[in-house]
Amino acid sequence: MQEKFRFVDIKNDVAFRKIFGNEKKKKIIVSFLNAVLGLEGLDRIKTVTFLDPSLLPSVRGEKASIIDVRATDELERSFIVEMQVAEKEGFAKRVQYYACKEYAGQINRGDEYPKLRPVYFIGILNFVFFPGTNYLSKHLIIDEETGICTFNDLNFRFIELTKFKKKEAELVTIIDKWTYFIKKAYKLEVIPENVNDEGLLAAYEEAEKHNWTKKEYDAYINAGMRAQDYIGEKTFAIKKAVKQALAEQHKEVIINFHNNGVELSTIAASLKIETVEVLRVIEEYKNNIT
Repeated sequence: MQEKFRFVDIKNDVAFRKIFGNEKKKKIIVSFLNAVLGLEGLDRIKTVTFLDPSLLPSVRGEKASIIDVRATDELERSFIVEMQVAEKEGFAKRVQYYACKEYAGQINRGDEYPKLRPVYFIGILNFVFFPGTNYLSKHLIIDEETGICTFNDLNFRFIELTKFKKKEAELVTIIDKWTYFIKKAYKLEVIPENVNDEGLLAAYEEAEKHNWTKKEYDAYINAGMRAQDYIGEKTFAIKKAVKQALAEQHKEVIINFHNNGVELSTIAASLKIETVEVLRVIEEYKNNIT
């Protein structure tokens, strides 16, 4: 059956790495970095060098729900671009750990501190994490009283996709257009008319399904299945925990009713369970106290 939509889902880990970690089309990541960081003039990134993924620091227990691409530019600034499709415990601490690990790893013992270059952590989140309604948030280390940023080598930017509500006609800035691409591309049939940035156009081209080999597309489908399995595992675990909690609550209610002389049929009707289940709980309770 022919698929309706023209582009892949950018939030898929295979798609994310193919597009943003593309060695042959570095203008894609360059355009995105300049857009999300608001870099202009001489501060604009011109080219990047991708880091070897095998050299990146890892955290025990990471899942496919976290995808990152790392690079340095001509000024030796470091960039961590991460897509996270589901919130995980310790998210804020992990983000700070990654940024600090990247920063400290730039020099060896005995090296001069001035060699350290800024690190930019860019998180694309498919969930709400921060207060406020702005989909793009900027975080620095500042003086609480003056608001001045003196420790300016660690920079954090976050795009919360669920807060992005703009329609195609409302896209004005380049970061609006990039965010629309990441969130909406897989539902589009054509490239939006107001896209004129060379890097973003290249990203749309890379996201077109007909430009993918069968091997690449199979890997994309398999990655999507793994992501769904991961979500399914979490959902099942939550449902199981809730069911167990309710079962424990039912036991307490059943025992309290029984000790107060309430009939089995009345207990069963009030809890909407079978009378035999009420009897089983009572028998279990009696065996435990004898």
